[in-house]
Amino acid sequence: MNVDQVVERLLADPSTSPNIGVYREIAERPAQYADYPDGLDQRLVDVLRRGGIDKPYVHQAEALQHVLDGKNVVVVTPTASGKTLCYNLPVLNTILANPTARALYLFPTKALSQDQVHGLLRLVDALDVDIKTYTYDGDTPQTARRSIRSAGHIVVTNPDMLHTGILPHHTRWVSLFENLHYVVIDELHVYRGIFGSHVANVIRRLKRICRFYGSDPLFICSSATIANPRELAEGLLGDRMSVVDSNGAPAGKKHVMIYNPPLINKQLGLRASSRMAARDVAAILVRNGIQTIVFSRSRTGVELLVGYLRDAIGKNSTTTVRGYRGGYLPLQRREIERGLREGTVRAVVATSALELGIDIGMLDACVVSGFPGTITSSWQQMGRAGRRNESSVAVLVANSSPLDQFVATHPDYLFERSPEAGLIDPNNVMILVSHIKCAAFELPFEDGERFGVDTTREILRFLQESDVLHEVDGVWHWMADSFPAQEISLRTAATDNVVIIDQGPPARVIGEIDRISAPTMVHEEAIYIHEGQQFQVETLDLEEKKAYVRQVNVDYYTDAQQAVKVSVLDVFDTSGGRSQGEVSITYLPTIYKKIKLHTHENVGWGNIHLPEDTFHTTAYWLCVPNEVTEMMPRQELESGLIGVAHILGEVAPLFLMCDPADIAVWAEVKAPFTGKPTIFLYDRVPGGVGFSKRLYGMHKQLLGNAGTLVAKCACASGCPSCVGARYEFDRNAKMCAVRLMGVVLDPTRLTASSAGS
Repeated sequence: MNVDQVVERLLADPSTSPNIGVYREIAERPAQYADYPDGLDQRLVDVLRRGGIDKPYVHQAEALQHVLDGKNVVVVTPTASGKTLCYNLPVLNTILANPTARALYLFPTKALSQDQVHGLLRLVDALDVDIKTYTYDGDTPQTARRSIRSAGHIVVTNPDMLHTGILPHHTRWVSLFENLHYVVIDELHVYRGIFGSHVANVIRRLKRICRFYGSDPLFICSSATIANPRELAEGLLGDRMSVVDSNGAPAGKKHVMIYNPPLINKQLGLRASSRMAARDVAAILVRNGIQTIVFSRSRTGVELLVGYLRDAIGKNSTTTVRGYRGGYLPLQRREIERGLREGTVRAVVATSALELGIDIGMLDACVVSGFPGTITSSWQQMGRAGRRNESSVAVLVANSSPLDQFVATHPDYLFERSPEAGLIDPNNVMILVSHIKCAAFELPFEDGERFGVDTTREILRFLQESDVLHEVDGVWHWMADSFPAQEISLRTAATDNVVIIDQGPPARVIGEIDRISAPTMVHEEAIYIHEGQQFQVETLDLEEKKAYVRQVNVDYYTDAQQAVKVSVLDVFDTSGGRSQGEVSITYLPTIYKKIKLHTHENVGWGNIHLPEDTFHTTAYWLCVPNEVTEMMPRQELESGLIGVAHILGEVAPLFLMCDPADIAVWAEVKAPFTGKPTIFLYDRVPGGVGFSKRLYGMHKQLLGNAGTLVAKCACASGCPSCVGARYEFDRNAKMCAVRLMGVVLDPTRLTASSAGS
């Protein structure tokens, strides 16, 4: 059966059709071509035409023309639209004309770097010219590094390696930095939040070193579709950018479904397992000869789904159904990718590791188990299926969470709403100071030099007082013994990560975790899961920043709870019962629960014995009006407040391009600062990166959607999918939450309803 026939079967079959809440058909899109711009080397044109590319797509030609005109450019088009040529062509064109020219390619992962190098080498081989292209990362042999530094025309790396392995050792890379014409940054949308804020400062350091060596490279970026490509690119790079978003690539017809498993307990709002539903849909596709990719949000989910899908398909599926996630060896990943391209692998279950542009061929179907968290990621994943002239199908399988049920019951959010904006804050104090230290290690600062902010001199003075820098005649020199870049992870704002050590034997480091998460994730007796294997934490030494674990085999995981105190330090803005500003978060882990792996029942608990800790961040908070507190019984008020806080914490990530763990929520029936019932939503990042500020600006939209989600929930009086655990002891929780959200948005509603009664 072909894709269209299988889709007809899914829509008609009584076992599947009642659960397909949404079905949309996206029409085939023809290609739009343009001529090759003047100024492109004829050798490149000949090679492309021999490869079947008689003309470029309109976005490829437009991007190439911008670069030939000396402009920085960001290309924003969907998956599999040929963005790679947008940067490879101008880079190769320049090197063909000037063999001393150099280019630096940045990819967010090592796997993507390796994959892109293979495609670039094929183009270089077809040109039959000596353009040396190398990957430089942690896996690069020491014997090869010297020749890469001296002779590499194109150096392909990742931001982490640029941060620790290249910039601090720039004197070994003189030929690269003296002749650097281009910096290519692929998958721009990945550089958001903490990671993007760090990378923006790494780029500041890169540009500073380039100026020292007399180069001024152009930046060529590519991205999935996001709401603010220019804002994100200019914030990341500190330069004006030209945006190319007129996609000219063709696409076949795509069937898109949102599959909502049936309710098995209406009172509790619980649905059948989304993982098993994803297995059933994928099995139907694979059994009918359709090559399929299945996305799962966790590594554990990948391994479970691989086993479930193999069992469902039956014999000979061990080699045709494969998993793909972090933790697999590089050779194993290459083997799976090759099997997908060649068709010997008929189904792959993957984490978001395959969401990015690694070459796995063009598959026919995609099943997404659980909403990925953002519209951008959803379309990136669903875009992994679809040949240019043939039909494809993408199925999003929802689970019982508020996030998934919001998307399942509000399909226009996915189909009609613009993708999320990528937010960064390069001037987050902790991140900025860390990178100024790195920059000072690389090159002395001179008086008057700006590192993206007007307060650079004040920061240099602070570092001098901390005996990190020494000023002589207006020049600030590094004087500490430490190597600053090694101490800074680009994936967290905190500089003091906790290292996780398996005691073995032999003892080995198996991971790390940021300092803020450590008390709830690796407290003593916690179960830490790494690559599907469970480890129990024996000791957490926060002073030495180490957690010691041992391997165990148990059928539960742990979930820690903590007490939080929010203190407002400064108010930046106030309007209509809402405010945003700087807050101090004091948190104290209290107890942990043992949760059974498959049934999720509570099988025990224990106390956590750790001191309280504090960090400063930014927050948005909303207060319940005085007239509401006076007219609403306290029990209803408390019940509604906790329910509203829960749903806002679940829905907020929909409006941000962030991980749900980046936002935290806290409710107080009478907050000391406001004297009123208050809900705080704050950036779970020291210093903040702009999430709460954006939520403040979309206050009405946020509350309106949250209220609709609770009101339309299929449960009778509240459930985990709307008001959270509150339903367990308050059967009016749902009603109270809906009422409270209504009057917070419009206090006259309470007066009117009271008068009517």
